[in-house]
Amino acid sequence: MIGLISATAAGAAARDRLAAAWPERTRVYEGPAGEAVRAAFAECDRLVCFLATGATVRLLAPLLGDKAADPGVVCVDEGGRFAVSLVGGHGGGANELAYEVAQLLGSEPVVTTATDAVGLAGLDTLGLPAEGAVAAVSRALLDGEPVALEAESAWPLPPVPFAGQGAYTVRLTDRAVQPGPREVLLRPPSLVVGVGASRGAPVEEVLGLIEETLREAGLSVRSVAELATVDAKSEEPGIVAAAGRLGVPLVTYPADELAAVAVPNPSDAPLAAVGTPSVAEAAALRTGGELLVPKRKSAASPAMATCAVVRRPGRGRLAVVGLGPGARDLLTPRAAAELRRASVLVGLDQYVDQIRDLIRPGTRVLESGLGAEEERARTAVAEARKGHAVALIGSGDAGVYAMASPALAEASDDIDVVGVPGVTAALAAGAVLGAPLGHDHVSISLSDLHTPWEVIERRVRAAAEADIVVTFYNPRSRGRDWQLPKALAVLSGHREPETPVGVVRNASRPDESARLTTLAGLDPATVDMMTVVTVGNTATRNIAGRMVTPRGYRWQHAPEGAR
Repeated sequence: MIGLISATAAGAAARDRLAAAWPERTRVYEGPAGEAVRAAFAECDRLVCFLATGATVRLLAPLLGDKAADPGVVCVDEGGRFAVSLVGGHGGGANELAYEVAQLLGSEPVVTTATDAVGLAGLDTLGLPAEGAVAAVSRALLDGEPVALEAESAWPLPPVPFAGQGAYTVRLTDRAVQPGPREVLLRPPSLVVGVGASRGAPVEEVLGLIEETLREAGLSVRSVAELATVDAKSEEPGIVAAAGRLGVPLVTYPADELAAVAVPNPSDAPLAAVGTPSVAEAAALRTGGELLVPKRKSAASPAMATCAVVRRPGRGRLAVVGLGPGARDLLTPRAAAELRRASVLVGLDQYVDQIRDLIRPGTRVLESGLGAEEERARTAVAEARKGHAVALIGSGDAGVYAMASPALAEASDDIDVVGVPGVTAALAAGAVLGAPLGHDHVSISLSDLHTPWEVIERRVRAAAEADIVVTFYNPRSRGRDWQLPKALAVLSGHREPETPVGVVRNASRPDESARLTTLAGLDPATVDMMTVVTVGNTATRNIAGRMVTPRGYRWQHAPEGAR
């Protein structure tokens, strides 16, 4: 929960904007600022104080205890110009909150954490528990000193400029080892603990068995990703409570699925009780991976709990990211976050140039020229299969005439794939023209490099006969100069010469140009590959110089004054 505190009318207005935008995430604290800050500090995970920084510091000072446990605090000035990450930048989430608040209020985020200020991913922000000399190793990274990465298993990490060797080390391990004086241990969520329990098994017995098993196997409890069991035990109090105390989810599987898993130690007892010869081993192995600890029973007599431990392999992550039509303010925050998260970036060279300033130090960039789409897709998938966090970029929306299709055709279920939507060229051009896509519409690429012209022409004819607004991508190039006239001729057989046509070149970019013409008046020679052509339907109108397609057709038949 985010506590909101203000002391003035202007602050209350900005506070109420946040409360309205995040009704489920925020709580407004009324009354004197001092009392409100004390109450919110005790009850909330994060605070936004619409107060002067000096006043906020004085109110917070007596309350601060442990940076790992204190809530993050963001301070917004009276004019709403700045959102300052004041306390708990990383541990308390104040840095992230400052960016969110700034975006919502139109403010400037102010983040002074050293790693954030220079674009480095902080070791305590990689999404993994970190132990050891975090401050010292982070300082070494900031100073440009070589820091080595020792990864005992492949795991997708954000970009950090690691070296092959150095006096400082970051070790990725799930083993229960102690960090050295110049070392940070990162704990990947690589361990799955399968659990079985008799009815009424106490949580102390279940949890004690898990912790003892991990300790004797030399494994870190901080790398436990989940507990797994059979569906019949999904509400067993001892198992549910053990998962809660460990802070991990409880995953359950049907008995018939577990019965199909080959295990080293099947038993007749669970088969009779829940319908599978193995619960602990089968549930752990169901997630895939290597069985590190076979089934063990608790020490109680009779034993009421069993467990087994599996190490699952790291899964690479492929984010297919749409960059939008080109303008920076049309790049979505989610896309920007994925660019910062990726340790490998794959893309067309001219698209990489658009976002090069957003790429974090340590990111490996694999760029290539036009015509290498399939090669880029294969490269991105191959890098993800090596366990990396990969971003594959494309213009507009990556799923529309872009990189998502070839990438997903290459990918299988051995990697995680995330799609990040972007503003398409059709949408950007439509916004420039007015509202040409107000009713049913279709996008058709006129490039016959991958699609036979006979297929393209059939689709254009179908759209013409169905009276659907058409947006043409890739309308004309030096080597393809006859396709657009042919497509316009097909449309002309079903629409009047006065049908509005919008032509937008480089939508949203500094050299953007747009004009509104007609089906009869469009000169194909003025169109190139950077242009989007939108042809209206029989209801589309030129209204005050804007291209408008109504949401329905009734207005065409209404009296003139009712339109």
